[in-house]
Amino acid sequence: MKTICFSLLLSMMSFAGLAQQPAQAVSNKTAKKWVKKKEWANGLALEPHQTVNKPAFYTAYHTNQKWWDAAFAFLKEQNLDEIKPGKYPIVGEDVFASVTEAPSHPKEEVKWESHRKYIDLQYIIKGKEIIGIADASKATITKPYTVDVVNYTADGKYYTTEPGKFFLFFPNDAHRPTIKAEGYDVVKKIVIKIRVDANQ
Repeated sequence: MKTICFSLLLSMMSFAGLAQQPAQAVSNKTAKKWVKKKEWANGLALEPHQTVNKPAFYTAYHTNQKWWDAAFAFLKEQNLDEIKPGKYPIVGEDVFASVTEAPSHPKEEVKWESHRKYIDLQYIIKGKEIIGIADASKATITKPYTVDVVNYTADGKYYTTEPGKFFLFFPNDAHRPTIKAEGYDVVKKIVIKIRVDANQ
């Protein structure tokens, strides 16, 4: 009887451990198919930008689905045109939104950055800006990690934000946002922070 109980206990512990493990990495083909199917969106009309790392998105979503569902529900349910600048808790400090309405900046004033604790979902509500994206592992650190930011110098590609498209920046995605696009002085933007790991 003791042996059976011990075996059951071990099985339960193993199952609990597995339940907390991150989702396994998937192929790019599988991730692309999943993103295109859009079950994750739950009716949200927005699309991920072409630059989004689809396997990273798949893995992050399946590891912490309730956080991602809450983030997408917030985007779907809010009147983004009317939402006021400020910070909005979604799931405590695990998922929260920051809305800004402010001028963009000349390219030379904007630093490359990445984050370790949070994934950035960035969406331009009104106006346009230019965003640079680079591989953080190939960038040169200029300011070490502090308060969830690392700064770099990097060679990256630049994209002008498009209506209806959101960006996702994972820990290895160095990004250079808020660069002024010609003809757009003030930009309204929402950034949703989604925690990478519940233990961080």
